[in-house]
Amino acid sequence: MSIRFVSLGAIVMMIAFLLPAPAAQAASPEFCRQYAQAALNQARGGRTMPGCRGAMEGDRWSMDFRVHYNWCVANTPEAAEAERGVRTGFIESCRR
Repeated sequence: MSIRFVSLGAIVMMIAFLLPAPAAQAASPEFCRQYAQAALNQARGGRTMPGCRGAMEGDRWSMDFRVHYNWCVANTPEAAEAERGVRTGFIESCRR
């Protein structure tokens, strides 16, 4: 009967493959307060531009702080930054 030795590195790698991947971290309340305020500022700003106003529909353009805040706390900071980028891109495109 022979004894096989497995390196510590190999054991660590095996354990790492067996563990579930870490879940995406939801955005913090403070981050989301800032996000929601910025979303309101973007919605207000867009409404001042005739070229933007007509296409600003849905929750993305809500004038309700809670809509933006609640969406944010249910998502990751990366998703919130992407959403902010979509609003920014839209406002820049219809500003012209």
